[in-house]
Amino acid sequence: MRLGCIGDDFTGSSDLANTLAKQGMRVTQYSGTPRTDAAASVEAGVVALKSRSIDPDDAVVQSLEALDWLKSQGCEQFFFKYCSTFDSTPEGNIGPVADALAEALDAQKIVVCPAFPGTGRSVYQGHLFVNDALLSESGMQAHPLTPMTDPDIRRWLARQSRFAVGHVAAQHVQSGVDVIRQRLESEHNSGKRLIVIDAIRDEDLIEIGKAANDLRLVTGGSGVALGLPANFGCTPSRVPWTAQPGKSMVLSGSCSLATRRQVQAHSARHPAREINAAAVIDGHLTAEETADWLLGSNGIPMAFSSADPDSVTDIQDTYGRDRSAAALETFFSDVARLARAGGVTRIITAGGETSGAVVEGLGLETLEIGPEIDPGVPALRAGPELVVALKSGNFGSDDFFEKADRMLQG
Repeated sequence: MRLGCIGDDFTGSSDLANTLAKQGMRVTQYSGTPRTDAAASVEAGVVALKSRSIDPDDAVVQSLEALDWLKSQGCEQFFFKYCSTFDSTPEGNIGPVADALAEALDAQKIVVCPAFPGTGRSVYQGHLFVNDALLSESGMQAHPLTPMTDPDIRRWLARQSRFAVGHVAAQHVQSGVDVIRQRLESEHNSGKRLIVIDAIRDEDLIEIGKAANDLRLVTGGSGVALGLPANFGCTPSRVPWTAQPGKSMVLSGSCSLATRRQVQAHSARHPAREINAAAVIDGHLTAEETADWLLGSNGIPMAFSSADPDSVTDIQDTYGRDRSAAALETFFSDVARLARAGGVTRIITAGGETSGAVVEGLGLETLEIGPEIDPGVPALRAGPELVVALKSGNFGSDDFFEKADRMLQG
């Protein structure tokens, strides 16, 4: 294994694995830190953690455990993957995990780049944009777990990290790899260790990847990984896929604007049942009942809890944020497990926490990377008769769920 990756959630990890696979690397995604060695054919290993919203100290422990395993597999470079909308509170995990990995690797110049132009995320003058809106005006300011109220990644990261935060501006990035390296060195010499790099085009990411050739640690969204495989002699190639017949279903727990549009579009054409969080918490709605309904429905049935921000706030005010989130994650985990036992062979999820709960509920340990469904979302084979698609909340076209099922079943 040559490139070792640590993702802070399952959807982001599959997004990263997808980026690397398209660029020609042989990639395997692992659910949690493996207990055995990777296959000899694996060039890039992606250890998917469910650490985005947990206590920072716990996130550091899990990330360092993953790092130790990746180091034992012979990796030459390491990548810390977080969301392209930098999902994190001022007390969050991105800074502490980056700090811990930097110290463990003795990394001094650390790229920080959440940009992913293919999905509308760009960094300019240190500020993160979603399409033409600042991050803090994109809908992410209302995220139920990680509200993003400041688009300045330098300022947000400085609240979390022990290290000084630097910046490489767009005009330097667009001057190419040599200038990027010069600016990274200059920022390092001025005492900056975490260095935010602007990127507004895929071409920028390619140049950043070249500049990171000799860096021990790179951090960011999956976009910045676009330029890394070439450093290992890889070239873009077609990702193979085998169709999976059988029964499909959708489980959606994301409250993002994109997912809510997708839920609305899918509900107009397929059976859909809204999951009321209060009913789940109070015990009036069970996983068994929901799994039976999904198994008995035609088309691509969907169970969703993708409510608007006001409804989510009301539930959190009544039951508490942690209790509400945990109840829904456990519910979706149980539904997935029961539906799989009932014969479902294709599962499509929306939302990082929901996807992580489903992966854990099904006990999936390794995922083979298939072709891209929409930017950032690959088809994944989880076993001989099970395929999945794990979608980040903000990703995908309005018809994503139908598109994903077409890809999964070939």
